[in-house]
Amino acid sequence: QVQLVESGGGLVQAGGSLRLSCAASGRTFSSVTMGWFRQAPGKEREFAAAISWSGSSTTYGDSVKGRFTISRDNTKNTVYLQMNSLVGEDTAVYYCAAGDWGVTSSPSRYRYWGQGTQVTVSS
Repeated sequence: QVQLVESGGGLVQAGGSLRLSCAASGRTFSSVTMGWFRQAPGKEREFAAAISWSGSSTTYGDSVKGRFTISRDNTKNTVYLQMNSLVGEDTAVYYCAAGDWGVTSSPSRYRYWGQGTQVTVSS
């Protein structure tokens, strides 16, 4: 079992930045792939970013590529999502997820999910 708790969401103006954190507990954090997904009202869950257990491999969704950066600190059992140049379309609930597969954008490959943190970008 892996328990995930997201934090760092909030209200930010367009063009601003936020850093989300996801603290993990339970199983050995350093052995799992971590991902960030988001879901806006009335829309399907969308892949944002993922990082391998070692941090050596990352992948991003097209809509966030070049603006968001995923990283992890295995000594703190925490994964981060640095979000820059935020726009209104980034408004969503952001979810942290953990899985045993390699770096992937498929939600079905992630077994454990956090409760989500709201990010709202105002124009």
